[in-house]
Amino acid sequence: MDHKDKIYIAGHSGLAGSALVRAFRAAGFNNLLLRAHAGLELEDQAATEAFFAAERPDYVVLAAAKVGGIKYNNAYPADFIRANLYITANILESARKHGVKRLVFFGSSCMYPKICPQPMKEDALMTGVMEPTSLPYSTAKLAGAVMCQAYNRQHGTQFLPIIPATLYGPGDNFNPEQSHVLPALLRRAHEARLAGAPALKVWGSGNPRREFLYIDDLAQAVLFLLGRDGYTDLTNIGAGTDLSIRELAEAACAAAGYKGRLEFDASQPDGTLRKLLDSSKMEALGWKAKTPLAEGLEKTYKYFLETCAG
Repeated sequence: MDHKDKIYIAGHSGLAGSALVRAFRAAGFNNLLLRAHAGLELEDQAATEAFFAAERPDYVVLAAAKVGGIKYNNAYPADFIRANLYITANILESARKHGVKRLVFFGSSCMYPKICPQPMKEDALMTGVMEPTSLPYSTAKLAGAVMCQAYNRQHGTQFLPIIPATLYGPGDNFNPEQSHVLPALLRRAHEARLAGAPALKVWGSGNPRREFLYIDDLAQAVLFLLGRDGYTDLTNIGAGTDLSIRELAEAACAAAGYKGRLEFDASQPDGTLRKLLDSSKMEALGWKAKTPLAEGLEKTYKYFLETCAG
């Protein structure tokens, strides 16, 4: 990439997008195309096409998506599959038509089968049934990854689908109705500490294991991959380790300074029992995540205090 190239970051105000903006600017890439949702509706094919025709970006990072936790996925399944299919189809086709050099598409670890050998290798996709609670979202993301490969084969594009581990960090969504497990636990631990609550209730048994990738590590991985011309393999990007939800809750309580006990509600769904990515492709290329969970949680809680805490 040249520092003068136009780089469109779709979803620049979200968790991943804001980290990408920080990383690109820090690396000297200042010709960034950034559009708020109010100014560009990516579900609208005509609006997306008009934007690409006018701006003609050289590179695209597709971080825009409709996302949420188990509760939000269960409540609005049609919204999740419709929005994510439209966004992906519109951007990929416009990128093809207007000669984008390289595009990075964000998949999701939810794309893997619910019951999957661990750690999960890229070739395990479509070998089993996906987790039902996130199926509409997962299906849209899987379709996006397949679309990237299909466009590359038919049109000679360089569309790179990546599968990040569950992301967290500054810019996360702490809305109780929409947030994923890590920001939700941080917020609830904070509120329990302020309220002097003797116990913090946690959804599920606490036994499922999850992998969490600090958002600035992901941004560095994207920069790294965009610099590898011709590389379009479907690629996992993870931290390399996982932990149980119980251990995560304990770490969140430590970060927020809450010293009460944890109570797990096993009547609530756990989701997939384990999700750990095999990130050996990235390691073979020469990249590895750097941020330990405790450090990432500290930075994320600081962001929460500065922007969300009452």
